[in-house]
Amino acid sequence: MGDTVADVVLSRLREWDVKQVFGYPGDGINGLLAAWVDADDDPQFVQSRHEEMSAFQAVGFAKFSGRVGVCAATSGPGGIHLLNGLYDAKLDHVPVVAIVGQTERSAMGGSYQQEIDMLSLYKDVCSDYVQMCTVPEQIPNLIDRAFRIAMTERAPTALIFPSDVFELDYSPPQHEFKQVPSSLGIEEATPDPDPAGVARAADVLNAGGTVAMLVGQGARGCVDELTEVADKLGAGCAKALLGRDVLPDTLPWVTGSIGLLGTTASYHLMRDCDTLLTVGSNFPYTQFLPQLDQARGVQIDRSGKWIGMRYPNEVNLVGDAKRTLQQLIPKLEYKQDRSWRESVETNVARWHKTAQRQAMTDAHPINPMRIFHEFSERAPSNAIIAADSGSAANWYARHIVFRDEMRGSLSGTLATMGPAVPYVIGAKWAHPDRPSIAFEGDGAMQMNGLAEMLTVARYWRQWADPRLIVVVLHNNDLNQVTWEQRAMSSSPKFAASQDLPEMDYAAFGRSIGLHGINVDETDQLGDAWDHALSADRPTLLDVRCDPDIPPIPPHATLEQAMSLSTALVKGDEDAWGIIREGAKQKVQQYLPGTKGDVSR
Repeated sequence: MGDTVADVVLSRLREWDVKQVFGYPGDGINGLLAAWVDADDDPQFVQSRHEEMSAFQAVGFAKFSGRVGVCAATSGPGGIHLLNGLYDAKLDHVPVVAIVGQTERSAMGGSYQQEIDMLSLYKDVCSDYVQMCTVPEQIPNLIDRAFRIAMTERAPTALIFPSDVFELDYSPPQHEFKQVPSSLGIEEATPDPDPAGVARAADVLNAGGTVAMLVGQGARGCVDELTEVADKLGAGCAKALLGRDVLPDTLPWVTGSIGLLGTTASYHLMRDCDTLLTVGSNFPYTQFLPQLDQARGVQIDRSGKWIGMRYPNEVNLVGDAKRTLQQLIPKLEYKQDRSWRESVETNVARWHKTAQRQAMTDAHPINPMRIFHEFSERAPSNAIIAADSGSAANWYARHIVFRDEMRGSLSGTLATMGPAVPYVIGAKWAHPDRPSIAFEGDGAMQMNGLAEMLTVARYWRQWADPRLIVVVLHNNDLNQVTWEQRAMSSSPKFAASQDLPEMDYAAFGRSIGLHGINVDETDQLGDAWDHALSADRPTLLDVRCDPDIPPIPPHATLEQAMSLSTALVKGDEDAWGIIREGAKQKVQQYLPGTKGDVSR
């Protein structure tokens, strides 16, 4: 008996070196599941608790491996559930291939059960490539193109299969009219920039007196080149959130995150520079960049589609970041006047002291910044870190010092709730020998993180390093939205929408065979991290933290201050706590030195 279409689909995935497919079953892909049985679960089917989590796991795998993540779902609601994770992949430029079921061909157009127009549904999220397979001869070309386009465009692609097509006997494309053969693999190009453009960029940068750099995820793998550029130009360098792990924070000229979640050092860097070099970043918030008539701009990006759209640059260089920087470096002149670099490094040192003081300031019961600070002090050099959207992203941006081989990410552009736990699950399949840590708000944990801990409990024994830590910022409040209501809408906290039901997260972890640690007092926090980081299995760290700690931006505007004041005057139930904690945090910016660490 010959192979079915489903057999060949799995065989082709193996030829693309796919080791795991993150998915959830359903009768729309029954034929594919039957082929998986015959293939002895190769590639491994990793079952999530929800298709959205499967897509996030594929995104996490792709973000931390640099390879294509693959997810699968059944027809109708299964395909719909993948969308949020696939949009996360699209907006953060991550290669993912989705395999989605559809009703049988004979029922299509008949308003049959679970029949939706999948091509129309997916034409935006997978706009670079979405196709339906209707005959076996399409298979090699569809799969190969889906992978190559996902890799080349760094985008999600999708293949839709009517359920009966999986069960058809496979016949390959022939050497005939209107049949399309295919071949495996791709040797990716490294685009070189235009030499004349490189020379113009060097002229702009050499003319600058106070040069700032901004890097994003597109500059990953360029530490040596970025360091040489910064040293020649005497520049400081800020990082977009998706580029937090591109440069170590231990370099004295790296100012850290930029934007609303950024550092005071990055704010001063952009406020005072006269030249801006952007490398591999599509940071969208222009208001945190120099004034539009303040700085001369140069940008380097691998794609002409994304360049020149955030700042009025003089030179827009399309090319691979590493190759472009290597060609730029010989044309740069060493700046003898180091006063700008010295001021940058002074601001960086001042910020690190401020961040430490803020984290070490007492709160009721625990300062959430302290959670991140205590981790950062102990972080393994090869840790993989994910932060969820919400207040966890604030403290991830400011209070983790990235160094050595540490990796980190979050939902940068979509900023959706719920990806941190599935991200680190995907990361464990990408790097089973590295510890993975998810920082999760209790809202995101209740939304989907709790259920996905069952996935962790099911698979953790397959990982060479069993450490997967999920730390829950337990404050019973949808905290980020609460603060946004206050600062942006002049509205006091709306308890009916913001309060969360009480839950013992650590007890849940223990109930499913994982470690669960409850932390209710500050002096327990350091020991809790030590136990979690030395555990022989995954850990759920449940930390009671203060919801009244304000995520103070690096430069609060008058409008934000007035909006917050109006919200408090209107009768915010946490007004006194906000005033107390906000004052304590703000004053840390003006005090010298660091605070003693009583936990170590």
